[in-house]
Amino acid sequence: MADLSQASRIRERRWVTQCALSRVCGCCAMSLERPVAFLGTGREVDRNAFHLPPMHVGCAEELRRTPGADPEWRLVTTSGFEFVRPDRDDPDPEPRFEPNSLVD
Repeated sequence: MADLSQASRIRERRWVTQCALSRVCGCCAMSLERPVAFLGTGREVDRNAFHLPPMHVGCAEELRRTPGADPEWRLVTTSGFEFVRPDRDDPDPEPRFEPNSLVD
């Protein structure tokens, strides 16, 4: 079973940024390995822009099974991503992750 000790923080802007800069899992706070997983809605998948922090595949799968998980979440895996901090003119005001090397 994955360690979801930090999962309650996955929507906190500061935590999302810390995960990006430190390259740690948003659920367990441990160093990320490849592949990296992102959870997002169909719209986020279509845009290739995710708001939840990067996670281990096992953590993401476990989080999807927890009570209260968004039933629309889809799992995407990648070997790399860009962290985008929006500027004042950006139509999406939240920090986001853009995977750049999707893994099947």
